[in-house]
Amino acid sequence: MFSITVRDHIMIAHSFHGEVFGPAQRLHGATFLVDATFRRAELDDDNIVVDIGLATQELGAVVSELNYRNLDNEPDFAGVNTSTEFLAKVIADRLAERIEKGALGEGARGLSGLQVTLHESHVAWASYERAL
Repeated sequence: MFSITVRDHIMIAHSFHGEVFGPAQRLHGATFLVDATFRRAELDDDNIVVDIGLATQELGAVVSELNYRNLDNEPDFAGVNTSTEFLAKVIADRLAERIEKGALGEGARGLSGLQVTLHESHVAWASYERAL
């Protein structure tokens, strides 16, 4: 399996509901490094997984929709605990939609999988992986 990974970051604010979250139930900020890994079994006709420039551009477009936002105020997330795991899935699904629409080029239609990892810190991160 071949893969490439591109990276960006987001800064968000949010709060959580539920005793399990302790002090994170209060409004707080988070900065995440965001890695998007694109996978395929065979390289395309250009011997690449996907165009790194387009992958970087589209990841940037997806995370810009979340960056510098209080997620508690976003209609898409009303009443939702926007955990790191949940946000990894949101970003992966939004990237998958862009791939399906051709935003990463025709060669990207041969991708078999996508994984998004959000790094909370140098010691903790969460990922979501999906088929394409």
